[in-house]
Amino acid sequence: MKWVPRACGPWWGAGAKPLLGSGATPRLLPATLVLFVMGCTVGPDYQRPDAPASPPFKELQGWKPSQPQDEADKGAWWAVYHDPELDRLERMVEISNQTVKEYEAQYRNAVALVAEARASLFPTVGLTAGVTRAGGGGSVRGSSGLTSIQSAGSSRAGTEYSVNGTVSWDLDVWGKVRRQVESNLAGAQVSAADLANAKLSAQATLATDYFDLRAEDALAHLLRETTEAYRRSLQITENQYNAGVASSADVVTARAQLQSTEAQLVGVGVQRQQFEHAIAMLTGHAPAELTIAPAALASDVPVVPPGLPSSLLERRPDIAAAERQMQAENALIGVQVAAFYPDISLSAAGGFVGNPLSQLFTVGNRVWSLGASASETLFSAGARSAAVAAARASYDQSVATYRQTVLTGFQQVEDALSDLRILEQQAAAQAIAVDSARRAVEVTLNAYRAGTVAYTSVITQQTLLLSDQQAALAVQQSRLVASVALIEALGGGWSTAALPDRDAVVKGQPWLP
Repeated sequence: MKWVPRACGPWWGAGAKPLLGSGATPRLLPATLVLFVMGCTVGPDYQRPDAPASPPFKELQGWKPSQPQDEADKGAWWAVYHDPELDRLERMVEISNQTVKEYEAQYRNAVALVAEARASLFPTVGLTAGVTRAGGGGSVRGSSGLTSIQSAGSSRAGTEYSVNGTVSWDLDVWGKVRRQVESNLAGAQVSAADLANAKLSAQATLATDYFDLRAEDALAHLLRETTEAYRRSLQITENQYNAGVASSADVVTARAQLQSTEAQLVGVGVQRQQFEHAIAMLTGHAPAELTIAPAALASDVPVVPPGLPSSLLERRPDIAAAERQMQAENALIGVQVAAFYPDISLSAAGGFVGNPLSQLFTVGNRVWSLGASASETLFSAGARSAAVAAARASYDQSVATYRQTVLTGFQQVEDALSDLRILEQQAAAQAIAVDSARRAVEVTLNAYRAGTVAYTSVITQQTLLLSDQQAALAVQQSRLVASVALIEALGGGWSTAALPDRDAVVKGQPWLP
């Protein structure tokens, strides 16, 4: 990358007025001309590098997502699930989630760094007031709270008052400060995108945990229904045994099956409580402060249209953060290039020195001074060239990170689409298997009552039915989780337009995605 000065013009920037008007005296013209060339900004101007291109998503070919196919509501993407409890929990994330608060504080810190960098564009003004008391045998001088002893035999005795003002200005001739401000502005936008990404990640994790919890509720409901069915089967075996047409082994087997399922039902509560505790943490609460009542698992799985792959560049906050980081690193190249040029500063001082205090601010007591300086490092053993090379390497690294982030985004969308497509097919096949297993249980149980089959056949069919029902439940759970993953991979309705612009950052306006 070859660097060139970006722009040259009045150092005070566009829209501001020059220090001298049209009536300036000719002797001030050279100084005016010098100031006009100030404002050159060295280093490369930022141009967004090309991102990896991708054709339409491969996993959409030949697959029409099942209904409902709702659009994600921007800012409340979880509304597509039509679950009031999920909505209540998700809205706590922005308010109470500590990770989101951490990134919000990080953004405010980045905004403060912008203000700190911009302050270097302006002069520094100081004021000093002092009083000196001198005597024949020495003197004691007090100024701004400092005390020093002068040598004895001073020829001047009495009290002297002084008030002095100073102005110093490091001129940003080569744009070093402006490049730093540019980098910090982009860095603030990186922090804003990181905040949006942290919020989206917390919301998606909560939704995933919520559907996992509801799957545990559904499993508990299934096991309760199964234990009731097994209890009826036990009653049948006892009746058959009492009638003398079945052995005690059938009763023992039926009772063991019932007790095993009851024990499995008890174990369901372990995983459910862990999911509830995780949701409490994500909403910023202690586990003891949050209780989620049992409810059914959602039967509808919304699939948000993914759009074109190129739209991901504007929809994912992590990609936006990587892109803004490139500009931040690009501007830092200019900061290092400016080190090759001399630092130029202006200084001025003025005030009043005299006695008595009542007549201090008179023309006769006025003092002043003006100064200018320039400094340049003549030999640094290659340190400045190394700094520029390091800045360029950091920029190249940010470009690679950006492109890798884009590729990762493509992969995550494709993964979620393939999961949804395959799981939809599996759900249909599993539903057929459950229906067939249910009919097999009915037929086998009737045959056992008639005494044509052994009870082991009933046990086999009942076990197969429960296994198929659990598999169907797991597939539905995976489909809902994959739906959340797709929405997260698509940015959750977020857009780069939501990033705070330059004016918002400079003004330090509060911002939340």
